Amino acid sequence: MALIRWNPTRDLPGFPSELWNVQREFDRLFGSLMRGGIQDDGTFGVSVWTPPVDIYEQENEYVVKAELPGMSKDDVKITLESNVLTIQGEKKEEKEDRGEDFRRMERTYGSFQRSFTLPTSVKSDLIDATYKNGVLMITLPKAEEAKPKQIEVKVKN
Repeated sequence: MALIRWNPTRDLPGFPSELWNVQREFDRLFGSLMRGGIQDDGTFGVSVWTPPVDIYEQENEYVVKAELPGMSKDDVKITLESNVLTIQGEKKEEKEDRGEDFRRMERTYGSFQRSFTLPTSVKSDLIDATYKNGVLMITLPKAEEAKPKQIEVKVKN
């Protein structure tokens, strides 16, 4: 099962690509402005940073990759409960008192929580997580009943 967000305008014939670009920019702008409010964990507050995540399905497993630059493995907690994978942690601000004023500060810091509902069950005892070069990779093996089965069709004369 592919994890694809459906967008009805994508299927419209002749939908101008320039409008796609405008929509993407509005999503980016308002997405960054609207990060406050009720968080995934039910608390109220402002989420300053949300790490980008790639999720894809292979024949025998799901793979989740999250970019977590500047974090150590001890700053990240991964849980799986009722087919909901949750990645949470905190990217701590590096504070050095050099007596300098910042001219520009673009890197973001803070705590985050991302939760993803998996479409089928996984073998929780075989989940593997590795962290290398700022990328967290979680491999979630599918349970046998979740794997696709090929059924041979028999022809009767």
